[in-house]
Amino acid sequence: MPDTKFLLAALSTLLLGACTSAGAPKPPATLAVTVPQVAHPQGETPQWWYRNGAAQAAANGAMAGKAKNVILFLGDGMSLTTVAAARILEGQRHGGAGEENLLSWERFPATAFSKTYNTDSQTPDSAGTMTAITTGVKSHMGAIGVSAGPRNDCADSLNKHLLTWLQLADSAGMATGVVSTARLTHATPAATYANSPDRNWENDTDLPEAARAAGCVDIAQQLLSTARFGRGPLVALGGGRAQFTTVEERDPEYDDKVGQRLDGRNLVAEWQQAHPQGAYVWNTAQLKAAAGAPALLGLFEPDHMQYEQDRANDRAGEPSLAELTRTAIANLSKHGEGYVLMVEGARIDHANHSGNAARALGDTIALSDAVRAAAEATSAEDTLIIVTADHSHTLNFVGYPARGNPILGKVKDKGGEDGTGGLELARDATGLPYTTLSYANGPGYTGASNQQPAGPKKYPHAPSSFDPASGRPDLTHVDTEHPDYMQEALVPAKSESHGGEDVGIWARGPGSNAVRGTLEQNTIYHLIVQATPRLRERLCAQGTCDTQGVPVELPQPTTFERRTP
Repeated sequence: MPDTKFLLAALSTLLLGACTSAGAPKPPATLAVTVPQVAHPQGETPQWWYRNGAAQAAANGAMAGKAKNVILFLGDGMSLTTVAAARILEGQRHGGAGEENLLSWERFPATAFSKTYNTDSQTPDSAGTMTAITTGVKSHMGAIGVSAGPRNDCADSLNKHLLTWLQLADSAGMATGVVSTARLTHATPAATYANSPDRNWENDTDLPEAARAAGCVDIAQQLLSTARFGRGPLVALGGGRAQFTTVEERDPEYDDKVGQRLDGRNLVAEWQQAHPQGAYVWNTAQLKAAAGAPALLGLFEPDHMQYEQDRANDRAGEPSLAELTRTAIANLSKHGEGYVLMVEGARIDHANHSGNAARALGDTIALSDAVRAAAEATSAEDTLIIVTADHSHTLNFVGYPARGNPILGKVKDKGGEDGTGGLELARDATGLPYTTLSYANGPGYTGASNQQPAGPKKYPHAPSSFDPASGRPDLTHVDTEHPDYMQEALVPAKSESHGGEDVGIWARGPGSNAVRGTLEQNTIYHLIVQATPRLRERLCAQGTCDTQGVPVELPQPTTFERRTP
């Protein structure tokens, strides 16, 4: 009898093991790429960065990916604190306590951390970070599609141009798209298609004469000229009309505004000439009417697009980020060769800079809506979706607020960490209440400024000077949940700063198993190209791959341009 029991138990174990093995996903195939040891930071060449990122991605198994399409969502300035607070706010808007909620991408199976520093700065900017993500090479603060060098030296940058995965995809015959709530010439979208040592050279009036003489071209022009790799972005949706039109042309939406170009070139008209069947739109109704156009350019504001909080007030009608995303996917998915798309929730960053958590969290929730729309419109079988941020901010989540306490409200607790009292306003050491969210620095500093008196600040507020604060204001009767309330800041500044800590990466779809661990930010590029056969094959065709088929050599952009007869 004991032998029978033993045999039955052994048989059950074997059967269970067989079932488990059959149903378990195969571990990703990992490949080893040797990377030379260098002194940091002086030994970090563009080729070293490229190979180092390739090694990390290959070691994580990215080469096992079989993605047909790739969508990268970039929450600009979307720190982990911003994600956590937005998660709670969305849950509370839906009637819950909030903490139990998840934003759309937080349901994705793969997660990692991204190290965001620039080659010359512990705390980075959006240009250098997005250049790392789009080219596989870390660069200096302010760099757009160029390797590290002097920020104001055009001549130095001309031989440092880098190939982006958007341009690579275009050269491989894939459809490409860019969506942003910022100006399309702003740092993040610009880094998908442009090359400039200084992110601020957005139109010809911004371009210094010395840079122009040395051969540099403004970023707006480069949105059109990037078609030399194939067709250029078939979908480009965002803000920044004024960067593309002249000072002689009045804005179609605002009678008191004109374009910014002094060179007499209307780049919208030039785009229309290059895409005679395409559609140019600047409001929601036009976007809906033109959704089926073979090429689509949408410029919905002269400057950045509206915050989600203010979008309903746009008199011409401004589409949401989710609507822009759905339109882009519908357009690009008509191309059977596959597509790559970058979608930026840009104004999360701007609201954090303004010390206004309500708008930062609102635009984070809008990005979550866009990611959900993309997940619903695509299949995890053939589309890799990656969600990440370029850098952090100084937003703090503090105190011991009780479960379900309004995330934009004042802290209410039951006696702090000990939790021995009744639920009431928590108070600082001087007896004053304080909010759950605050900033380490920024325009929410409570001293008198040259724009607003001492005390709580109201959005918008961009002062040029402050007086020292005399203690903290009493927030007992202040509505800190009002969208225009600006959270207190410890250090006075006209604009709140970025933070230097890691940000999150979330992914689903082919190749997403490789998204794990703590990664250098430029590795995200390599995760994308290695997980997408059409991209890595294009790189290998130009001799940039090793014997394992891993792209390890820094590609030269000119070799990927179309050959003219």
